[in-house]
Amino acid sequence: MAKSQSAALDRKKLMADPIMVGTIVVLITFLTLFILYPLAILLVDSCYGGNGFTLATFQKVLAMPTFRTAIGNTLKVGFLVGILSTVVGLLFAYVEVYVKMWKIVGGLFKVVSMLPVVSPPFVLSLSMIMLFGKAGIITRQWLGIYDNSVYGFWGIVIVQTLTFFPVCYMMLKGLLKNIDPSLEEAARDMGASRWTVFATVTFPLLLPGLGNAFLVTFIESIADFANPMIIGGSYDTLATTIYLQITGAYDKQGAAAMAVVLLCITLGMFIVQKYYLEAKTAATLTGKASRGRMLIADRSVTIPLTLLCSLATIFVIMMYLCVPIGALFPTWGYKFRPLTFKWFGQVFSRYHGLQAFRDSFVLSLIASPITALLSMIISYLVVKRKFKSKGFIEAVSMLAMAVPGTVLGVGYIRGFSGGVFHTGFLQGIYGSAAILIIVFVVRSLPTGTRSGISALRQIDKSIEESAYDMGADSFKVFMTVTLPLIKDSFLSGLVTAFVRSITAISAIILLVTPSVYLITVQINEFAEKGAYSIACAFATILILITYGSVLLMNLFIKYFGTSRKLKPEKVKKAKIKRINIQVVKEG
Repeated sequence: MAKSQSAALDRKKLMADPIMVGTIVVLITFLTLFILYPLAILLVDSCYGGNGFTLATFQKVLAMPTFRTAIGNTLKVGFLVGILSTVVGLLFAYVEVYVKMWKIVGGLFKVVSMLPVVSPPFVLSLSMIMLFGKAGIITRQWLGIYDNSVYGFWGIVIVQTLTFFPVCYMMLKGLLKNIDPSLEEAARDMGASRWTVFATVTFPLLLPGLGNAFLVTFIESIADFANPMIIGGSYDTLATTIYLQITGAYDKQGAAAMAVVLLCITLGMFIVQKYYLEAKTAATLTGKASRGRMLIADRSVTIPLTLLCSLATIFVIMMYLCVPIGALFPTWGYKFRPLTFKWFGQVFSRYHGLQAFRDSFVLSLIASPITALLSMIISYLVVKRKFKSKGFIEAVSMLAMAVPGTVLGVGYIRGFSGGVFHTGFLQGIYGSAAILIIVFVVRSLPTGTRSGISALRQIDKSIEESAYDMGADSFKVFMTVTLPLIKDSFLSGLVTAFVRSITAISAIILLVTPSVYLITVQINEFAEKGAYSIACAFATILILITYGSVLLMNLFIKYFGTSRKLKPEKVKKAKIKRINIQVVKEG
């Protein structure tokens, strides 16, 4: 009875706040129009023909040997990359949390965890080709091997593992830190070896987290377009097959059916990861460790593990350094000649570099504040408000995380090329910069929303309720109370959205038109042509832009994001002033 009365009171408060009601309506419209609608159109396109409901399109694409091969290739790559990334990520996380290592190694770990964030998704493919390809520095110049091929299955697996294992490392590091060391030390006190403790105590506690890391990496791997496109060669995956079905065969309906197959795979994995493994992980590892952990100092353990992780880290960093170095070579893969900056000059003089950087920067700059604000609004509604459509808003905003970029691109083509439901409504955004901004927003929305939800759950609701009691409406409370309290999360989401937008490729490769030049599309085109020096020059400038953005964000948060620590004398004066004000009020 009390619960139903409380719900009725919440609904009454909500309906009395027109700003909040309007915000909810706008959000539901946006999420339905730009996330649910394109996916629904894909399903309708692939199941509907001239005579009504039919599965003929699915039968046609499933009968294609190339498509069946692509499904097998995609699943094989996804499973192997998921396993390897999880194992390597666990090794790095275990060494950092459990092993007493040198400070410089910890610094290298931080660099490796940052590099995939600030670089385009296909940088390591470029490096792999330039180092180990037929004209590679290591294979051709140093080892004299001319008949090797880095393209294909193993090339994709190695590149994706090096790209995605830092994600597993960051996820598993947090889980390992939350394991209470007293559980493991109790087993050690009873005579168990370190391996027995890990196998019987640490690993079972970590198992749901390992499953979570595997599924996240598996989804990222099978949805990846750029790496298989550049280094895959003739080894087709679902993402590249869908792209070629549209750009090569001009079969939009067939591409829609293929996209539905890929979407079903990723969506199934996402549901398991989101609603089963995440909950199981949270229930298994709760809170923080009760005290500090005694680090392993045994040299027979620390030296091999530290050296192994250090060598792997240095190799990854070398792969990323290969990109700016490759941009300085006159001709890559042949005799060493004096380094030159001519490729950087040609980026701007011959290859529309200035327009590409301007368009990418402007579009990302427009999309990032919209994404950050929408993320915080959705987070606020999910955490602080009770209404019937709250679950719908949360689920749909997170759904974009499970949708591969290529699938979303096909959905936007089928959904907006003739307007919404072929009525002409919103047809004008198709082929324009506006649709690219919308895609940037949709793709970055889940990350910002998850960050905002985590931040808002730490704020006591009484802080906002006091503002409501003093007559403030929901908009004023959000802007003057809630947003300042979560400004660190807001700023972090802002820069994350900017970085994700400016380095995006799979979601926009099918939507970009000749009127708009984007950096990642230019890099992809030159890499496909074998013009690696130009591609490296573009990629180097892009990495500098994204890394500079992250540094500026950290600097801004350091000085403006959090409250500065007051000096003792200022704290004393503030206390005296507060006491005086209180005395005056009581008097």
